[in-house]
Amino acid sequence: MHFQPQYRVYIAFFLFAMCTGSLFSRLPDLQLQLGVNKAELGLTLIGMAIGSLISLTLSSPLIVRLGSRTTLAICLLGVMALLSLISLLPSAPLVFATLFAVGLLAGALEICLNVEIGRIEAQAGFGIMNRAHGCWSLGFFVTAITASLVRQAGVTMQVHMHVLLGLMFVIGSITIAGMKNAPVLTTAGAEDKAPHFALPTLALLPLCIIGTSAFLIEGAGIDWSTIYMEEVFDVSPFISGSGLTLFAFFMALARLTVDPAVDRYGARLVGRVLLSVAALGIAMAWIAPSPTIALLGFALMGAGCSAVYPMAVSAAAQRTDRPAVINVAAIAQMAFVVFFLGPPLLGFVAEAFGIRNAYLVCLPLVLGSILASGALPVGPARRQKLAA
Repeated sequence: MHFQPQYRVYIAFFLFAMCTGSLFSRLPDLQLQLGVNKAELGLTLIGMAIGSLISLTLSSPLIVRLGSRTTLAICLLGVMALLSLISLLPSAPLVFATLFAVGLLAGALEICLNVEIGRIEAQAGFGIMNRAHGCWSLGFFVTAITASLVRQAGVTMQVHMHVLLGLMFVIGSITIAGMKNAPVLTTAGAEDKAPHFALPTLALLPLCIIGTSAFLIEGAGIDWSTIYMEEVFDVSPFISGSGLTLFAFFMALARLTVDPAVDRYGARLVGRVLLSVAALGIAMAWIAPSPTIALLGFALMGAGCSAVYPMAVSAAAQRTDRPAVINVAAIAQMAFVVFFLGPPLLGFVAEAFGIRNAYLVCLPLVLGSILASGALPVGPARRQKLAA
């Protein structure tokens, strides 16, 4: 099938979210399957964070050597295959080990997708990074709403995940088969001198803080919203899943529509507005007296953290001090690990101090990100279309 290059990456983002979302949407069932409390479940989920940290730090040279298409085939299809095993595993240590392997692949996949869309964006001459991440959010939205219905219908986690992941594997294989690597953009021979470790520079730290806060909110909304609604308000499976559904829907909606605003007003202003909206949503989830207020809070959290990370990634990819793959990896290794490590740690907070207070601890980092948003471009984006 013939697609514009960015559409294959859009599909890959969508499928990546769908397959990981299939696990996050069934965390209450996984907790029951393993017979663990929230803190122990959080400790199990840290396996993915550890694998991601290792991969995001070390995998850049391998990605450069393999190219985007091969990396995507190995990592995306590998994540799907490994996640299909989770619902069959009887113990937390086995799930931890499997999630560690998933994290190794997911970290490399995160770098690969962002670098590839950055190269395509530079060729196109207009912003598509937020649209690409919007497809990630759309994938979580589709997963969330289908999971709510499936759980309400009493379908087991094993049947749900195996059917969904099997379908995603077929679609992913077809998508990757027709993919071609986007041209590499080199800067003063930087690609030839790429370091082996993707560590953030001092100049990159503000962008890392911004990306980290966005992923902490995203991880907290995706991982714990269902359990939050069930524990705090004792609602039906469909209503408890609606927190994740609204979070993912408004995140996807904002990401798919915000690029023109970023091009017109600049990433700095848009970023500050979105982070303020996210802070309001977190506060509402913390104090919510009713399910309606809590659901509204999750919606605002989704919209607020929507485009913050893509804008930080785009700013990192456009820097000329190091190769794009290294800068993207450096910001991704902090932000992506927080996506996996933050929610498990929030599980310990939830177990010790209540799940409401787990959301409160997100606020300081969000406020810090508002202060760090000066690192985002101040004016309208000005890209020049490069010759093909």
